[in-house]
Amino acid sequence: METKANYVAVGAFVLACVIGLVVTIMWLAGAQYSQEYAYYQAYFKGPVTGLGKGTVTRYNGIEVGRITKLEFDPHDPQRVIVTMQVQPNLNIREDSVASIDSQGITGSSFVEISGGTAKAPLLVAREGQRYPVIRTRQSTFAQLAQSAPEVVAKLNVAAGRINDLLNDNNRRAVANVLANLDETTAAIARRSADIDATIANANKAMENLSQASNDLKPAMQQVDLTIRKYGKLADDADAFVTGDGLAQLSNLIGEMRRLVGNLDQFSSQLNRQPTKLLFGDRRKGYEPK
Repeated sequence: METKANYVAVGAFVLACVIGLVVTIMWLAGAQYSQEYAYYQAYFKGPVTGLGKGTVTRYNGIEVGRITKLEFDPHDPQRVIVTMQVQPNLNIREDSVASIDSQGITGSSFVEISGGTAKAPLLVAREGQRYPVIRTRQSTFAQLAQSAPEVVAKLNVAAGRINDLLNDNNRRAVANVLANLDETTAAIARRSADIDATIANANKAMENLSQASNDLKPAMQQVDLTIRKYGKLADDADAFVTGDGLAQLSNLIGEMRRLVGNLDQFSSQLNRQPTKLLFGDRRKGYEPK
């Protein structure tokens, strides 16, 4: 009896543990499925190779959700509408941008959303939109893939021009130029002694010119002193002309003119009557009776 009672107790305990485990699992699953998500859409133009339902969505490099739906735009068959389920607390801004990136060249693709700026308003659904629509841009790899044909075409053109440049005539011309250059360098090498002598003479001439310049410095200083003296003389002459000196000179000239006149008159009288100067005027005047 005691053995059967122990089996019943153990069985009841195991059954209780199993029931508790099932309840815990159901509670965790219910909490997980009852979690709310935020939904956004992005319109990508062109192929979205690598994307599919369940593809990872990242926000500033951090995984925040997954793609729930991919569909064509009924108004533009070149666009693909990507619906994303992300965490509700991201606060995606109006200037946020979504792009298709990949982990390396051969890695899996995912949708990358940039954070935007803090001053931009939150992104909300507009009239006629089911979910808020995030602006999109092409990824770096997509841009490279799109521009690859143009790059290849330009490379082909460049290769054709290089082939035209390296034709037989141009190669012969280049060979002639190289031969002439070789002859020129050989001639220069043969005349290297003359070139060295010319350079030495030029250096000597520069030294002599420098010495001559130093020798000319005293003469230039003397010339400068002479120029200063002439300048002072000019200033004194200008002061004489503009000051009282010119008036005094004019008076002096007048006095000299009068003196010359008097001397001329005296000379004339002396020539007419030389005795008058020695004996005076002896002529008697008329004396009335």
